[in-house]
Formats: sequence, structure tokens, C-alpha cells
Amino acid sequence: MILAVVDRLSLRLVPDELWALVEPLIPAFEPRPQGGGTAPLDARAVFTAIVYVLTSGCAWRDLPPSFGVPFQTAHRRFGQWTEAGLWRRLHHAILDELGSQGLLDWSRAIVDGACVRAKKGGSLTGPSPVDRGKPGSKIHVLSERGGLPLTVAISAANTNDSAALKPLVKAIPAIKSRRGPRRRKPGKLHADKAYDHADLRRWVRDRGITVRIARKGIESNDKLGKHRWVIERTMAWLTGYRRLTLRYERKATHFLAFLTLGAALTCHKRLRKHTT
Repeated sequence: MILAVVDRLSLRLVPDELWALVEPLIPAFEPRPQGGGTAPLDARAVFTAIVYVLTSGCAWRDLPPSFGVPFQTAHRRFGQWTEAGLWRRLHHAILDELGSQGLLDWSRAIVDGACVRAKKGGSLTGPSPVDRGKPGSKIHVLSERGGLPLTVAISAANTNDSAALKPLVKAIPAIKSRRGPRRRKPGKLHADKAYDHADLRRWVRDRGITVRIARKGIESNDKLGKHRWVIERTMAWLTGYRRLTLRYERKATHFLAFLTLGAALTCHKRLRKHTT
């Protein structure tokens, strides 16, 4: 009975359709030079354990033994796969699937940021302007019109949102289309007053993207409400992964890895909903 429950949980966390996209991207296993066993653990079990940590928010040491993966191994493999760029490549692969089925709306993109507290400090943290100056980081997201995250980034909490706009736009990967060449440029870019800088407006326009950024002292953020709720929902989707509601990772690369995996899983949910 217990085994059956574990199997159902594993399939819910990592359904077969998701694993079919993940498996070809998994880096080849390399045993540690100091030894400690040569037979690799099942990659799907390790990946499922990592997804469980992201979803539940549990500490690595609290990973249930029912997954069949020692928490030390899951944490070590997470670090290795992060260095290998697995999460970014997985996100891109899922976006390709969505794009090839015409499930991405490129008519506009929306960008925004949100602060999270950093419990243990670490790189890319700073005093949070919304949390009494406590150490924190900021999550930055650029989504397509329907709210699916196209690219994500992190910074210190005291970083102005506008500093992330150029990196986010540049990081949009070339994504497959149902017809024609790959695409990486939205028709319009929507943002609130935090991004209202003349140089940013020119930079976006120079890339052939129409700018829809609220102007300080002229326009109210409320006018962007019919578009802003989309990115706010995207943020809610991402922070629904409990490992992203607080930052526990001292390494910024590890927190970004969880954020990118969360973005990939969010996109896959839309893909799975369309195909089932």
C-alpha cells in the first residue's frame, strides 16, 4: 500500500510526458573521484526527489526515504545538474513544445519583479525595501500574454526592477513556432512605472518591440491592470512552489535553478492540460 502511494506521488510530480522531455537532457553520470559507489541511482528517482523539494519546500535532509534517494545524493546531483545547465535547457525544451503547438501568444510580453526573504543570506541578497530591510532577493519574470514564463532571473532585493529588463529580454530563447522560423521577440512589452526610463524605452524600441510602460506622474498603474494581473498570476504560480516563497540557498545559482525549474514545470502544466 505504501509503495503504491509513493508511486502515485512520483507520477504526479513527474508524469511520463514530462520525463520524456527530461530524460534526453540528463547529463551523463560521472562517479566521484574519491569513490563511494559506481552504480548511479535511477535518474528519474533523483529528478523526482528534486521536484519534491521544490514543491514541498522541505529541507534536503528531510527528503522522505520512500523516494529511494539519499538526501546527500539528491543535493549533490542537483548541484551537478545546475552546473550543467539542465534546468534552463529543460525550460527551453518545454517552451519549444508549446511554441510548436501554437500555445504561446507573442502579441505581448509582461515583466515584473517580487521580493522574497533570504533566510541564510548568500550571494545576490540585499536589504529588502518591503521587509524592513531584512536580507532578501528579488525574482524577475518575463511572461508571454497568457502568463507563461519565457525567462526568469534573480537579483538582490534592493535592486531596481528596471535593471532586470534588458537581461530578461536578451535571455528569451529562440522558440519554435507552429509555422515559420523560431521566435524570440514579442510584439509589445508591458511594465509598470518601475521600468519608466527613457533609455529602456529606446532600447526596447530599437529591437522592434512596442513599449507599453506606465509613465511616472502621468499614467496610473491601474491602466495596466488588465495586463498586470497576468504577471501577478504568474508570480503566484511560481511562489506556489514552496521552495520559492523563502530563499534558503546561500548560492544564488541554486536559487535561480529552483526558480527556473519552477518556470519549466509551470509551462509543462499548460502543455499537459492542452494534450490531455
